[in-house]
Amino acid sequence: MKVLLATDGSAQATQALWTAIRLLRHGDNRFDLLCVAPEFYPPHHRLKKDSRKTAHMIETYRQQISVEARQRMIHTQAVLAAQGIQAEIRVEIGSPARVIVRAASDYDLTVVGAHDRYSRSKPGLGPVASRVVASAPGAVLVGRELAEGRNWRILAAVDGSLASEHALNLMVSYLRVASAEITLMHVAETPWIHLGLDREWFDYPINVPDRDGNGVEYEFEDELRYEGRTVIENARRVLERYGLTASTVIAEGDPALEILSEVESGDYDLVVLGATGEADLKHNMLGSVSTRVAQDAPCPVFVAKFVE
Repeated sequence: MKVLLATDGSAQATQALWTAIRLLRHGDNRFDLLCVAPEFYPPHHRLKKDSRKTAHMIETYRQQISVEARQRMIHTQAVLAAQGIQAEIRVEIGSPARVIVRAASDYDLTVVGAHDRYSRSKPGLGPVASRVVASAPGAVLVGRELAEGRNWRILAAVDGSLASEHALNLMVSYLRVASAEITLMHVAETPWIHLGLDREWFDYPINVPDRDGNGVEYEFEDELRYEGRTVIENARRVLERYGLTASTVIAEGDPALEILSEVESGDYDLVVLGATGEADLKHNMLGSVSTRVAQDAPCPVFVAKFVE
């Protein structure tokens, strides 16, 4: 597996590296350390005044910042080597989010910290990590502090889509989950939340034929529960193929809020989600929801992208 460890040398980025190393399965992994130095933009008046001096100023900056960034990465590389992790160094100059997203296409997993060095005082994700979670083409791990001295508790949110199944498969393939306590969670995304309607507006019976062709009345909420149980059962079968078991939670409401609520009340160590570009009601749990959960979860978040 090819792993891109994006770091700016901050405490949050370093924490993400250690979290990734603890979570990832041991095996034939290739690690690359990527540090992206910001581009230098000279004052506007100098651009027109003396183009030669401006070009020299930019070139000097690029050389110096590249050396400084590489020196910082050499230290991180040595720390990783002491733990038995061999990592190559990549230094690039440009927009950190744009460079990391572009580089991520060459890797199976991209690891980012919850903040960058310039926004670590803000809650949630920094702008770089947010962009990577939303736009990177492969799997992304947002590395926050991981609990010590216990079996990890993992919350895997599923919605029955191919993206959810893909996330479960990658979770087992990439992460050390053999001894983890896994909980499968499905959130029935109630449409009245998005339409601004009261729940009672949907409390009417519908006539659905049973297996014998006879009409049977169901409440709309019954259908949501039935679909939820089906989604959970299918996800459980995926885990059973790997010899894993899981407890289950079925909730109703706004997916991101329900997932975050469960994470906090259940004291989980990791959240696993699938993400895709689908925007219809059935798949609204994915995509933007994965970004919202990664933004506000108090623990690491593993987001597996799936493109049909």
